[in-house]
Parts: sequence; structure tokens; C-alpha cells
Amino acid sequence: MPTVKVRNLKNEEVGEIELPDAVFGVELNEALIYAAVRNFLANQRAGTVATKTRGNVSGSGRKLWRQKGTGRARVGSIRSPLWKGGGNVHGPQPRDWSYTLPKKMRRGALRSALSERLREGNLIVVDGFSLDQPKTKEFVRAIAALGLDASKTLVVDSAENRNLVLAARNVERVKLVESAEVNIYDVLYHEKLLISRAAVEELARRLDPASESADGEQKEAA
Repeated sequence: MPTVKVRNLKNEEVGEIELPDAVFGVELNEALIYAAVRNFLANQRAGTVATKTRGNVSGSGRKLWRQKGTGRARVGSIRSPLWKGGGNVHGPQPRDWSYTLPKKMRRGALRSALSERLREGNLIVVDGFSLDQPKTKEFVRAIAALGLDASKTLVVDSAENRNLVLAARNVERVKLVESAEVNIYDVLYHEKLLISRAAVEELARRLDPASESADGEQKEAA
């Protein structure tokens, strides 16, 4: 099991924590991570872009001139795509880009990304985020002591820690999420992961492959 030193907000070592190999000791799987990121970004797309077809643009539907005898090309409507101001052909229309990726694949990609961050030395575990007041200055001082003031940092802790939520929400290059909301895109986008001891234990329980097997057996029994 990989062992990580636990620090306080003054960057002092206050203990160690053992992380399970099944979650934080997984080999890098770039193909799986790519599939998970592609799925995440597709699910974020609004899909609201649209262009006007010949049925949407303004203009009369009257035939401009008779079909034969004029020497000109036959034409049916001024709203034809061949005319200036006419409708668009094969343009984008509103659609749902989202699709479902199997839960085992999503969790497997997240385990692989977290393991890689740990191997890089970019996963930092702190004993807790105990801020006396919801002051941004106090939070900035803490991450500066940890050497994270110049890095894009993902902070993982409980949303019930109101002092932390209020202190961190306006800090540039910092994002705060709960352990249940950690996703593959945030882990890859942020250079450093700053996780409380309670959050990393909860993350290990949530991503444990043994729990996935137990859930599958319960569903089959039902």
C-alpha cells in the first residue's frame, strides 16, 4: 500500500496514512482516461446551436416565374438555399450530445488518474481544513505555506465546512469539491490535489472495486 504523509495547514507533518493499492496503486490506462474525459465533455455540451432552414427564413413561397419559356433556370422559392437570404442546408440543429459510459469504466479511469497524481507527488493529504473564520486571506496563506499558491489546485473536502467554502470560492486557480463530486476532468485539469484525510478515506471507499462487485451481486440477487 502506498503511504502518504499527512500535513497540517502550516505544512508540518502530523502523521501518515496508508492508501489502498486497488484505488491509488493502479497502472496508468491512457485509453480508459481518454474515454472518460470524452464522455465527461460530451455530457457538458448544451447542444443548443441551430441554423435556419428554408422552412424558418422569411420570404414568400410564391414561385418567382413560370417554369418554362423564360430562358432562365427554373426556380421555386426565394427561400431556396441557392439565393441570398435563403435557408441553410445541413446546418447544425439542437441535439443531445450526452451518452452513458459504464460505471466501472468511469471509476476505473478515476482510479488510474488518482494513482498517477500520487506517483507524480501531486496528491497532498492534510489533516483537515479547520479555518477559524471564513476569510480568503487565511485560506490563501494556508495554500501558500503548502507551496500551492502558483498551481491549479483541486481541493477536496466536505461542503458542510462553510468556512472553507466561503474562503476558497473566490481564489483564482482553486476549485473546491466534495469527495462524491470528484470527476476525471477536474483531476486532470488541476496540477495539484489537496485532499483532507476524511475525504481521501471516503474517496477510497467509494472507488473500491470490491464495493462494485458487491453492488453487482446484490442487483443480480434482486
